[in-house]
Amino acid sequence: MNIIKPISMGALAGLLVACGGTSKIASLPLETLKGKTIPSQTEKTENPSKEALKGWAHRDLLTTGYPGISLEKAYEALKGRKARTVIVGVVDSGVDINHEDLKPIIWTNPKEIPGNGIDDDKNGYIDDVHGWNFLGDINQENLEYVRILKKGNTNDPDYKHAEKKYNKEYQEANEKIETYSQIRDRIAQSDALIQKQLGKKEYTEEDLDLIDTSSSLQLAGAVRGMKYLLGNGVNIKETIEELSEGVKHYEERVKYGLNKEFNPRAVLKDNPDDINDKFYGNNNVIGPTAEGALHGTHVAGIIAAVRHNNIGMDGVADHVRIMPVRTVPDGDEYDKDVALALRYAIDNGAKVINTSFGKEFSPHKQWVYDALKYAAEKDVLIVNAAGNDAKNIDVQPTFPDDNIDGKEFTDTMITIGALNYEYNENLVASFSNYGKNNVDLFSPGVQIYATVPENKYKFLDGTSMAAPEVAGVAALIRAYFPNLKAREVKQILMESGLTPTISEVIVGGPDEEQEAKRMLFSDLCKSGKMVNAYNAIILAAQRSK
Repeated sequence: MNIIKPISMGALAGLLVACGGTSKIASLPLETLKGKTIPSQTEKTENPSKEALKGWAHRDLLTTGYPGISLEKAYEALKGRKARTVIVGVVDSGVDINHEDLKPIIWTNPKEIPGNGIDDDKNGYIDDVHGWNFLGDINQENLEYVRILKKGNTNDPDYKHAEKKYNKEYQEANEKIETYSQIRDRIAQSDALIQKQLGKKEYTEEDLDLIDTSSSLQLAGAVRGMKYLLGNGVNIKETIEELSEGVKHYEERVKYGLNKEFNPRAVLKDNPDDINDKFYGNNNVIGPTAEGALHGTHVAGIIAAVRHNNIGMDGVADHVRIMPVRTVPDGDEYDKDVALALRYAIDNGAKVINTSFGKEFSPHKQWVYDALKYAAEKDVLIVNAAGNDAKNIDVQPTFPDDNIDGKEFTDTMITIGALNYEYNENLVASFSNYGKNNVDLFSPGVQIYATVPENKYKFLDGTSMAAPEVAGVAALIRAYFPNLKAREVKQILMESGLTPTISEVIVGGPDEEQEAKRMLFSDLCKSGKMVNAYNAIILAAQRSK
């Protein structure tokens, strides 16, 4: 018998941590909310300032009152543990790879020599140094149902639905342009009148009380309107800007998305109905304009903006390289581009891919299904946004999805709904899609502060923001527990989440497509849970071999 000198338990634990062991983390208890006191909503999160909302998604519910992902607790538990770098594909509108908070973590293709005009790695994409752009110089596109109508095939099973959708959306877009313009102009005129009367740009309700309105009905109306807005906590300048953005959005939708005469695809010189016509686009992963890359840049920042550099904000995951694959225009993405983008990211080493996009019609959905199956074969986790229509996507599907006739065909795609920052009946974002079968988990997606082009930062809302929070946690798990498979990471994310103590929540609302209604949170997604990074890394440690 060989005799080996015993090692003390303390030394053994230290050795395991140094070698990437799991003993310390695995011994930590999973957090639950049962029987716990959550900080008062009134004290902590009622009408918070913009400054207070920066980083709320990373906070811990039990100590701050915000339903965040407990990220710092997760990193505290990971102290001393080694990690490997994980490539995360961002299939989106483009990423500003020169952003101050992203530049150090952008993926570089090790097999490609920059700028030599040669396909060094022989994958068909010349000089794909930091990813690929399947849209070329396209920023604007038709919506998918408009493309269906343009083909004129009345035998297409989607044609009548597309026609009904088009008529409804075209009318609503024009109505919203008119309504938003009128409200914006009325507020702006009243604001300008009061500024002139007071001789200053900023004013309070008390200032308004000092104005003599007896000689002017117009001034009296302006004061009355501004007092109402200020009394309800409305920021006049921000409201005018938001209304202007709304007008611009719907004007562009009419001009491009809903315009049957608009045909931008011709510049790519490919056949969008031929999946084998693969080699088109260019290597400009930002895209032709900085504005067009706003969405993808925000998503990339949420996932992995450089942590603790005293710049802007911190991403969820460290040890990440972001691989931009530009696929999503302002309008609807093509199924072909999505399928090829997923395969590009997979073939170039991505182990997590974020897909913050979606649409109601998918003529070539099988191409995307095949790409999702390919991801499962290659051990890649797809983190997908559920969509922003406040609808039940078990009943009204949105694409891409991982279900055919209600049955899941892949176990490496996870679909994410959005949480609000309020831990009360408004916990679920009013716009978020849901579905007991087709949505897996919920994550912070309202007022998320992250990177946007040209070294700027911005608050944005959407399941598009909720998905990359989860993609970041998935990358964290894959970096620190590399032996876990993609399907295991999905299960860990779902099982380790927190079950809200608020059982009934409001979904939909006056500004959404669906009317507000009360539902059980447990009926909104498969897991009935909110993502929690701290619990996820503990469970990952327990299941890591």
